[in-house]
Amino acid sequence: MTFLPVSPPRTNPADGPICARVTGVVLAGGAGRRMGGVDKGLCLLDGQPLALRTLQRLQRQVGAIAISANRHHDIYAQWCARVWPDDDRATPAGPSANPVFDGPLAGVRIALARSQTPLVQLAACDTPFFPNDLVATLHAAMDDTLDAVIPATIDEQGRRWTHPTFALLRRSLLPSLEAFLASGERKFMLWLQAQRHTVCDLPDHAAFHNFNTPQDLADFERDVTPAARPPAPA
Repeated sequence: MTFLPVSPPRTNPADGPICARVTGVVLAGGAGRRMGGVDKGLCLLDGQPLALRTLQRLQRQVGAIAISANRHHDIYAQWCARVWPDDDRATPAGPSANPVFDGPLAGVRIALARSQTPLVQLAACDTPFFPNDLVATLHAAMDDTLDAVIPATIDEQGRRWTHPTFALLRRSLLPSLEAFLASGERKFMLWLQAQRHTVCDLPDHAAFHNFNTPQDLADFERDVTPAARPPAPA
C-alpha cells in the first residue's frame, strides 16, 4: 500500500477564492473503542498524533480550521485556536465528566453550527494521508443544485468505497441534520443520501487509508521504512 507524505506544517490556513469559502473541521470526537478506548486523535503514528497530521494537511486547503472533539481540549488547543466540543454538555473550559460519544454526526452538527463560511470540509482524524487537492476537487464538483459532495474511491478488488467523513457540505444543511438527529437516527450515509448530493470519484484509494487499531499503527511503523515515513512536525 502507498502512503502519501504529510504536508509541511503551516501556521496559518491557506489563501485563495476557494479557501475563503471553506472551513475545514477535523473530526476527533470518537470513542476510540478499537483503540482500547483512548482518544484516537492523540494516538501516535511515527511519533506524531494522528489528529495533528490531519490538521496540518487540511489547513493548507481551507481558509479557516477547527477541531471537533469531546475530550482533551487543552491538548488540541495547542495546535488549533478553534476547538469545538461535540458534546452539548461540554464547556469551553473542557469536556463534561462523562463525555457522550454520539458518532461522527455529533461533530458534523457542531461543525455546521459553528462555521462562518458557506461550505464546511470534513476530515476524519484517523485518515491523515487524504489528497492535497481534496478541497479543490470537491469544490469543483459542487454546484448550485448540490448541498454535499462525497468522495469515493475504488480498491484493488474493484469495490467502490464512499468516504462520508470527508464530505464537503453546505452550512445550510444544519436544520436538516438537527431534525435527523432529533428523530434518533445516527447513520451518516442515511442522512447524506437524503440531501442534494453527488459522489466524486477520486483515483487514489490508499490516500484514504485509516488507522483503527494499535495494530494498524504498528504495521505502518514496521512496514514503511524510516526514509519513506511522513516527517514529524517541525
